[in-house]
Amino acid sequence: MKLIIAEKPDQGSTLASIFKNKKQNGFIEIFPNETFTNGAYVTWAIGHLCQLVNPEAYEPGWKKWSLDNLPMIPAQFQYEVTKDKIKQFSVIQKLVNNPAVTEIIHAGDAGREGELIIRNILRITGCKKPMKRLWISSLTPNSIREGFNKLLDEDYTRNLYYEAYTRACADWVVGMNASRLYSLLLQKQGFSDVFSVGRVQTPTLALIVKRELEIENFKSEPFWEVIAHFNIDGKKYSGKWQNDGETRVKTKEMAEKVAAFCRDKPAEVSDVQSERKEFLPPLLYNLSALQAEANKRFKFSPKKTLDVLQKLYQKGNVSYPRSDSRYVTKEEAATFPEILTKLSHINGYDKFFPLPIESIADNKRYVNEKKVTDHYAIIPTEQIPNVDRLDPDERKLYDLIVTSLIAAHYPKAIAEYTTVTTLVAGRAVFQSKGKVQIEEGWRKVINQKEKEDEPALPQLAKGEQGRTVKVDVKESQTQPPKRYTEGQLITLMKTAGKHIEDKEMEKILSKTEGLGTEATRAGIITMLKDRKYIDVTKNLVYATAKARILIEAIGQEILASPKMTAKWEQKLKEISEGSASPKNFMEQTNKMVSHLISSGVGHSANWFFSEDVRENFTPSKKMTKGKGGTKLGKCKKCDGSIVDKGSFYGCSNYQKNQCNFTISKKILGKNITQKNVKLLLTEGKTELIEGFTNKDKTFNASLYIDEQEKRVKFLFEEQNSKTVTKS
Repeated sequence: MKLIIAEKPDQGSTLASIFKNKKQNGFIEIFPNETFTNGAYVTWAIGHLCQLVNPEAYEPGWKKWSLDNLPMIPAQFQYEVTKDKIKQFSVIQKLVNNPAVTEIIHAGDAGREGELIIRNILRITGCKKPMKRLWISSLTPNSIREGFNKLLDEDYTRNLYYEAYTRACADWVVGMNASRLYSLLLQKQGFSDVFSVGRVQTPTLALIVKRELEIENFKSEPFWEVIAHFNIDGKKYSGKWQNDGETRVKTKEMAEKVAAFCRDKPAEVSDVQSERKEFLPPLLYNLSALQAEANKRFKFSPKKTLDVLQKLYQKGNVSYPRSDSRYVTKEEAATFPEILTKLSHINGYDKFFPLPIESIADNKRYVNEKKVTDHYAIIPTEQIPNVDRLDPDERKLYDLIVTSLIAAHYPKAIAEYTTVTTLVAGRAVFQSKGKVQIEEGWRKVINQKEKEDEPALPQLAKGEQGRTVKVDVKESQTQPPKRYTEGQLITLMKTAGKHIEDKEMEKILSKTEGLGTEATRAGIITMLKDRKYIDVTKNLVYATAKARILIEAIGQEILASPKMTAKWEQKLKEISEGSASPKNFMEQTNKMVSHLISSGVGHSANWFFSEDVRENFTPSKKMTKGKGGTKLGKCKKCDGSIVDKGSFYGCSNYQKNQCNFTISKKILGKNITQKNVKLLLTEGKTELIEGFTNKDKTFNASLYIDEQEKRVKFLFEEQNSKTVTKS
């Protein structure tokens, strides 16, 4: 009997759904069939079921945040089961050890992280049974059945696991050491907070802070433009005055002088230049391109796009969502006629049929096996949904994916761009630009509105004459660089460093994915939000004071540069290809971290933070060690102070005398505020707190400290002693 282990519950259910089965607690039993003659079990992880252990699991002394403990470099990395997922792990462990199970089928997502998730679970269970790999790019019945009939040998994807495992361990070393280093050094500067540092998140943050500083330091300057309106034999149009190709005038006086000269003067068309431009249909989507487009059109955050896409994938409606490729193989292209025939019967898409191009099977713009990595582009599958039953967000993304495939079967769009030069009074030169759509082509399917569509110009010929009927002077201001949108940030992460003036680095970067991977970029942006490094308002990304403090502290260290990530990604890719050693990679990472620590400590003496940044700094979380945090009152067990320690209130003397007096932040469903803790410690009791819940009842009470037991207890006063049944 086979045991199939999927990455998520929904995927496990989908894999089992094409066979007769029976649902059990935490797994599904598949009855004997053609594919599994002895039947099979399907179970699942819940994403990352296992995690790397905390520093204190290696060395108890590492629990204390101290510069003396750095660097923390484990001799051998260890994984543990995440506490809230132990129940599902127990189900998997029991099935793995079932004597009836003779082979494991690894059915994690077909990518690095999926490889890591399932293999780590099997490592912790101590599984020695033979394993095969299910590697599919969509969850349609045909794809599932074909995947089970063409299982890969375990060693086919083993190097991918080594890459993912090495990445995780190296990220742990960088993150744990650098986060503690900068948190402790910045705490000495008066910034009581945890400053998370990471291999991908920090260079990404550096790019955002750089843009923030560019905007802050930008000095807006006024400029003027002279706009003339012409009538050439009844044909009306306008143009901008230009001098040596420059249309902006630096002084109002000069602009007014030009305008005065041109008013009511004769005008002649001195030149007409027309250029025909052809625009090929867009490539098919990968995840980054789809995230950028959904953000631009619908203001979806990258994480929302990935979450909605994941739903469509698990329903079997689209192919694997975390793809980094915008191409397909001939095998996938062969499925397009069937998919398109089904789409042609759907209201809204039927108007695009019949297709001008019957097949793109031989078109290398879309069908190119050499450019398909682990997965092909995101495309609709043959399992077409009832689009009216998709929720609005699913419908929007599905429409983008469908129209990208339909547009690929349309010819290029052709437009003619015209530049007209008009000479006023034989001296002043004005330029006019216009556009005419010659062939609509694929734009019939994807209506891409250009930001500054050129107006249509009348038909003009060189030598035609007329007059200047009106001249305006328009005043404007130079504008600072714009803040990134979340969609632009995704694109920036993917292309980061491509323009570095370093030929060797440019070569390396051209072979890598930039900052992060298709699967991780949305998570990095979410992490930056959660850690209060960025705010997103009206889809624009702002760097917080906390972000500026960290990037200012890191300065020119390689940790803030895309170069390190580029080299890192290149080496990791070599590990997955079997041409580089994980051991050598970790040795280099350890050396880099050791250098970072000594360098960071040395540079911290020269740090300077402006008063503006200091005033705007708001801690996102109190430091949980030492005496950091606001003192809320005297400890009831010793001479220490009670401070906010993040997840609870505790004694500042814990490190000194192990005083364990604590007050919970949440009691029977109610958050205990700092205000009430102060009242508790100074006046002996809190104000009345309403809505404590215990089993099926709610009640109101104050809190007080029992001086003998040194414990927090409920105080039921007469006016609130009545217990109310929970509604």
